Amino acid sequence: MKLDTAFLRSKVARRIFILFICCAILPIAALALLSFSLVTRQLHEQSQRRLHQASKAVGMAIYERLLFLEAEVKRAGARAGADPAGFARLPSGAPGEDLTQRFSGLALVTGSGMQAPLVGRMPPLAALTAPEREYLVSGKTLLLTQFPAGRPARIVMARALAPGDAAGGFLLGEINPTSLWGTGEETSLPLLTELTVLDQSNRVLMSTLPVPPAFLAQAVSRPARSAAGQFEWKQGDREYVASTWSIFLQPRFLLPQWTVVLSESKADVLAPVADFQKTFPLVILMSLWVVLLLSISQIRRSLVPLERLQEGTRRIAERDFDRRVTVASGDEFEELAASFNTMAHRLGRQFNALTAMAEITQAILSALDTKKILDTVLTRMPDVFPCDAVGVALLESPAADAAQLTIADRTPVPGSPEETIRLTPQDVQHLRGHPVAVHRVDQDAPPYLAPFARRGITSAVVLPIVLQGDLSGIIMLGHLDPPALSQEDLVQARQVADQVAVALSNARLIEALDQLNWGTLTALARAIDAKSHWTAGHSERVTKLALKIGRLLGLSPKAMKVLHRGGLLHDIGKLGIPGSILDKAAKLTEEEDRTMREHAHIGARILEPISAYTEVLPIVLEHHERYDGTGYPHGLAGDAISLGGRIFAVADAFDALISDRPYRPGLHRARVIESIQEETGHQFDPKVVQAFLDVMAQEGQDVPAQATSAPPPLAS
Repeated sequence: MKLDTAFLRSKVARRIFILFICCAILPIAALALLSFSLVTRQLHEQSQRRLHQASKAVGMAIYERLLFLEAEVKRAGARAGADPAGFARLPSGAPGEDLTQRFSGLALVTGSGMQAPLVGRMPPLAALTAPEREYLVSGKTLLLTQFPAGRPARIVMARALAPGDAAGGFLLGEINPTSLWGTGEETSLPLLTELTVLDQSNRVLMSTLPVPPAFLAQAVSRPARSAAGQFEWKQGDREYVASTWSIFLQPRFLLPQWTVVLSESKADVLAPVADFQKTFPLVILMSLWVVLLLSISQIRRSLVPLERLQEGTRRIAERDFDRRVTVASGDEFEELAASFNTMAHRLGRQFNALTAMAEITQAILSALDTKKILDTVLTRMPDVFPCDAVGVALLESPAADAAQLTIADRTPVPGSPEETIRLTPQDVQHLRGHPVAVHRVDQDAPPYLAPFARRGITSAVVLPIVLQGDLSGIIMLGHLDPPALSQEDLVQARQVADQVAVALSNARLIEALDQLNWGTLTALARAIDAKSHWTAGHSERVTKLALKIGRLLGLSPKAMKVLHRGGLLHDIGKLGIPGSILDKAAKLTEEEDRTMREHAHIGARILEPISAYTEVLPIVLEHHERYDGTGYPHGLAGDAISLGGRIFAVADAFDALISDRPYRPGLHRARVIESIQEETGHQFDPKVVQAFLDVMAQEGQDVPAQATSAPPPLAS
């Protein structure tokens, strides 16, 4: 076990620790010496008493078995005397048990001395003495012992068949040793003990281990031949402690007595003492260890909380508000730690809210379109104001009574994320006068909270978005369970709503400027086309077709925007071309054609000072370049021509051919499509032509599979 002793670096901690140790060593040492002497003596005495009680218990058990066997012999004798011829198997005292389990043999001795076996094998018994016969005739039970050479001692129990009749005969039963001594499979001897039984002459009736002469000598010489005694004896290298108990049989069975000797290995007897001697030093060490642990625990309980609080303040200074100071001392330190954690939690929440507010502010103020602002509010608002649902509704105009509501939520009841809500004049007036409103979402709630009610929201915080004094939208924050809101939470939510109002105002300004820009471009395109009534609407039509082609080619939104601008301005150079050339009905002269071709360069020079239109210059310059390199103004070929230039080459040629010109009427659409197909790979990029054909097919135009005659010359 590794102890955390880092806190002992403190001088106060070391002082308290030394005091604990000194106060514990002296009492523990004195108590250890006293306890050792007392416990050792008591263990010796307990071991002796235990062995004494065990020998007495074994002796009493043997005597009880003799009484039980006497009753068995008495019942067997009564039956044998009533019906000797039919006696074969005697019922025992316990149902189902055979009498032969307790007697190895039964025999009937007649008055003439003849011995007739009844059950089992019963070797002849020596003739009874006159006192023994007289004892039997008196109606008592006689216990006899014999010691055959080389065989265990025989113990026989005799009982007269007819008490008072000397010629009536008697019953002999040789006792089964296991039933008498209790040494069968289920022995009744105490664990780790050996049993020896001696008769009145100290002859061995039975013994569970070999008996050496030293054993008999010490058993005979036990003090005063008392009923109980103890001695020690040795067999080989093993020492035993023996306890004796005398069974007095004279009054009941004529025998003087038996002596029960119960022996136990000295090592087993003294095992508790030996174990105590081994474990006691460990107990002392354990006590010192416990004192050490307790002292360290108490010191830690007082000083470690201070270190943890100090560490907590350092982490807060490093802006780590998530980890908590854990103190479980159950005293003022624990209360102080709880207060500290509460403070850290509030600081962390405030810091995270401020950080999230800063990020939201940066995100929404940097966003220049309304959708991005709404997405940012819906996803990040829960970081500032924990809630289960966020809804943002924007009014189409200050005078409108309808708003488009978008909801992001984690509620268990699904619903449409977008729907239209209605605002009454009273709702608008109330929202304009309450920067923050908290509503219970129930039957009395404003109707515009109905989408929240369907989602199981029970409480909502409503933050109106006001621009230039007019209500422009609403931010709604919903909770499934009514929260405990602080004034600080509401202030932070209002701050975010104000930033959203500023961002929406900026976005609307940008959108207005963007609309103004596109309007200006469209007006400029119309001014270009207005120079000749033959080209009225040409730039817008070409732009529309080019955008369709670019969409099928998978252009990015940014590239589509460039394509849109370039289409409106692609012919701006015609402002520098004389009207006489633009409206000439006859074929242009070579000089006039060179002048006409200069409109590409003129357009580029017009737009060049405007840095925002740098990306559209390739379209203005290259929309008359040919894919095979024979176009103008630079004779570019293949992919050297910008993709925008290649797209407008097709779109411009298509609109020029189907439109009336002063020198020819407009051609049929099918004829123009066929002509463009024929110029694939020559004047036009095959990929662009294929996209053009797909556009035509989508518009329901029949696209010829192959040209059937020579196409007319293509011109703009």
